Amino acid sequence: MSASTRVFVARLTGLAVFDPLGDQVGRVRDVVVMFSSSRPQPRVIGLVVEVPGRRRVFVPMTRVTSIDAGAVITTGLVNMRRFEQRTNEVLVAAELFDRTVTVTAPEAVEAGFASALVEDLAIEQGPRREWLGVKVFVRQAATGVSSASKAMSRLTRRRSGKTMLVDIRDVVGLHEQLGAQSAERLLETYDDLKVADLAEVIHDLNPKRRAEVAAALDDERLADVLEELPEDDQVEILAGLANARAADVLEAMEPDDAADLLADLPPEQAEQLLQLMEPDEAAPLRRLLAYDENTAGGMMTTEPVILGPEATIAEALATVRREELAPALASMVYVCRPPLEAPTGRYLGLVHIQRLLREPPHAAIGSIIDKEIEPVAASDSLERVTRTLATYNLVSLPVVDDNGRLIGAVTVDDVLDHILPEDWREERHEIGVRP
Repeated sequence: MSASTRVFVARLTGLAVFDPLGDQVGRVRDVVVMFSSSRPQPRVIGLVVEVPGRRRVFVPMTRVTSIDAGAVITTGLVNMRRFEQRTNEVLVAAELFDRTVTVTAPEAVEAGFASALVEDLAIEQGPRREWLGVKVFVRQAATGVSSASKAMSRLTRRRSGKTMLVDIRDVVGLHEQLGAQSAERLLETYDDLKVADLAEVIHDLNPKRRAEVAAALDDERLADVLEELPEDDQVEILAGLANARAADVLEAMEPDDAADLLADLPPEQAEQLLQLMEPDEAAPLRRLLAYDENTAGGMMTTEPVILGPEATIAEALATVRREELAPALASMVYVCRPPLEAPTGRYLGLVHIQRLLREPPHAAIGSIIDKEIEPVAASDSLERVTRTLATYNLVSLPVVDDNGRLIGAVTVDDVLDHILPEDWREERHEIGVRP
């Protein structure tokens, strides 16, 4: 690479990363820089690269041999340890883009750029092969903008306002907490992630930033993320929410996950949140909290797919087709006498989704009930539930009370949460040591 190589970070993100043999390693997701009081330009120390499996790893700039318009070439030595941001490191795309800064260059001030938004950062390799941040692409900040307008998408903002490329030495507030990037902008950076991967990103944030991101998520999305986070993070985030919103988020969670979270809270706080919830939302959580967590009752969800025997195949298929249903719950329809909400009337049996697909749409599901799978009792142990799932190759099991009424269903993911190590969500599968 020549000494004058200059690359804009926004164009760098998304580029494919290859080893010297031409095999793709992954894609660039961000650029890591470090600011220092002893130098005006931040030093670029590496790239965050997403490798297969959605794992984000750190690639030092010393291992980058070439950057052009279409690809990044490395030495081929990639540390597969999951990237963890250190306290003195800054992620350019995730933390600097959309940050409000002050531009001090006279020509910028005259043009009305005293206050500006960071749109991009140019990095450049110097004669000693060291990469530095050298230029900032800014957009004129609008004055008198309402909070609602500030929440507009980045795409909408870019349609208006003058732009200018300025020297990074003339930008104040780029790495100061005062001009911190909005949580909404951070979420825009990761809007392509699945819930589990977004939870991993949020887990790596510091507590203050984690609370800001939680506040920016809507209730449904935050509920999904909480279900994928370690218990400590769940409790921390919920404690940082106003009680009314915490209750709304609990209502949006799967009942078994919400009950597990409530069980980790002090009893007084848990009861307060239950009282703030809608009675019909709180009732199943109270039932779940009455069971030991390592029993079928403690693991089950109270919202499986339940239909009466007179429902048609077409109705059953339409029900399991709902997008919000987890795959494990959508694999089975439980047939009961009314009422059709847990605790139901007498449990009759179940119907596998594959059987539904083989039958005429107008037929009643009562004619194809599988009665060979015995339901488990709410008091049955984790071992009993696990063995039953394994024996019959099932992903879901009915749970009934002493009167033979369906009160819920245990899914294979519920069981895995209980048999895996407590810290399984935090395991890094580390290979090597990051320099």
